[in-house]
Amino acid sequence: MSGPNGDPNIPSDDGIIEDEDEFNEEGNTEYAAINTMLDQINSCLDDLEERNDSLNGKLHELLESNRQARQEFRGQLTTATPPGEEKLFPDQDSPATEGEKGGE
Repeated sequence: MSGPNGDPNIPSDDGIIEDEDEFNEEGNTEYAAINTMLDQINSCLDDLEERNDSLNGKLHELLESNRQARQEFRGQLTTATPPGEEKLFPDQDSPATEGEKGGE
């Protein structure tokens, strides 16, 4: 007798579970295990997302703090520079000369 796809020497009922209860019990435990693993993965991903959001917020705060500190530092340099001397850090808003831009 040939198998289900016409293959010789393979019985058509090979590997088929006759007892539906046995299949349901095995299948349910496998699905429960997979479901548990997916829940754990989901929990880990949620935790990573929270940490990422927290780090992103802290990074933005640090960048803003840095920006304010630079502006204050430039303001102090501007007021502390005697007239006629070059500034160490030209203001970003003021136009730079060719030499300051690095032009030829």
